[in-house]
Amino acid sequence: MADKAPFAEIFVYREGADRIEDGFSLDELPTLLEDRTNLVWLDLRGEDIGDHKAIEDILLNVFRFHHLTVEDCIETRNQPKVEAFPGYLFFIVHGVTPDKTTPTDFVTKELDGYLGENFVVTFHLERFRSVKEVKTLIRSTPLPCQRGPAFLLHQILDRLVDNYNPVVDEFNEQIELIEDEVLLMQNGESSMLERIMDVRRSVARLKRISTRQREVLYRMSHGEFKQIPENILPFFRDVHDHLLRVTDLSESYRELVSGLVEIHFSVVANRTNDVMKTLAVVSAIILPLSLIAGIYGMNFENIPELRTRYGYFAVLGLMGLLTLALLIYFKRRGWIFQSERAKETHVDRTNDEE
Repeated sequence: MADKAPFAEIFVYREGADRIEDGFSLDELPTLLEDRTNLVWLDLRGEDIGDHKAIEDILLNVFRFHHLTVEDCIETRNQPKVEAFPGYLFFIVHGVTPDKTTPTDFVTKELDGYLGENFVVTFHLERFRSVKEVKTLIRSTPLPCQRGPAFLLHQILDRLVDNYNPVVDEFNEQIELIEDEVLLMQNGESSMLERIMDVRRSVARLKRISTRQREVLYRMSHGEFKQIPENILPFFRDVHDHLLRVTDLSESYRELVSGLVEIHFSVVANRTNDVMKTLAVVSAIILPLSLIAGIYGMNFENIPELRTRYGYFAVLGLMGLLTLALLIYFKRRGWIFQSERAKETHVDRTNDEE
């Protein structure tokens, strides 16, 4: 028996067997595929090999897949899709990268694969928890393989989609946190706007990926492809429903984040209005005082109060009384010294009037 390739792992279920066999070499792969009663899962780990030429040779020469699908399989940055070819399906789906993904930076990793009559081929450049979990599952029970290759693929996709849920929950928590911080924001901090825009871009990517992936699962779950038997379709529809929830939530998050941008600018505008109102009040107080000071500062000889003994103190007193009167007037109008409760009451009264 030839040595196993470090980048490839082969699992075989023989009809009627009570366990899964593994540990095969690539040289044995053609023989295993020739027996149509075998179910063969070939997992190609691109992260374990620098040169993908050996992987291309397997896909082209052993499975004889279309060369364009092999190019898409090896390359990254492809969008989710599914294509039917004679004898097999080619699919691209995206999983979440949990150690890199945050609500401000949604990062995915690509899983490429093929589904045939008696085989499943998966290729990935990063570790997939869903793939690892299914490997652990089939080593303990052959049940997923007993139902055929389509059901085995369903097991992988089901776990891949379920891994979106914790990330979606983090998005919800982050958006609620930003909502509270925006409402308590004292001024228009640029860092707050940057956080909102980062979340907005991240939500947009989540929406784009989940929408296209939903289309892939919709096609796979509604009997379009003969490689997926009718009795397996309900399982794919269940995965589609799970992803549909993610897509709906991403759409609602996009609307919430857009609302956060509007709230941010509204808060900034309100803070600016408060500053302008304060400056206007100060100007309104200073203006009459400047007028009085300007009049008595003119260099005319015949000013009646100019030589009054207590004129200086009288003018200062007049300025003080005028300042106090203006402050009282502005306060009664609700322009200054207004508490938050008074502001809310004023807003409620205004809404009632409307």
